[in-house]
Amino acid sequence: MLFNCILQQMGFKENLKSELQYKDMLVKELAAKTGISRHTLDNYLNVREHLPTIDVAVKIANVLGVSVEYLTTGKEPPAASITMNDEAITLVQKYNLLNDEDRKIVIEFIQVLLKHRRKKFA
Repeated sequence: MLFNCILQQMGFKENLKSELQYKDMLVKELAAKTGISRHTLDNYLNVREHLPTIDVAVKIANVLGVSVEYLTTGKEPPAASITMNDEAITLVQKYNLLNDEDRKIVIEFIQVLLKHRRKKFA
């Protein structure tokens, strides 16, 4: 209840509309990517009192590549300090030397590796 009150006061509806427009994304695309029905998303965009639960707001934010805080306030939270060891720094440097196609292959490889690992330990 408190979360919904905060979302309403901060303009969730307006920020969601703005982000969809900025990303040039249709509501039906957001629905497909989040698993949230188009009807429900339309309610978030058109009915002031209809606001998402926390888990739904997180799904929407993840697909749009923003934080829930951004959707509620229009502002990003302060960046978390990221520390990397020497191995990670070297990996990033080498990744940055790759062309776009090779970068996609590396990302796909990592995703396959993580998926395989999850199955192995499930």
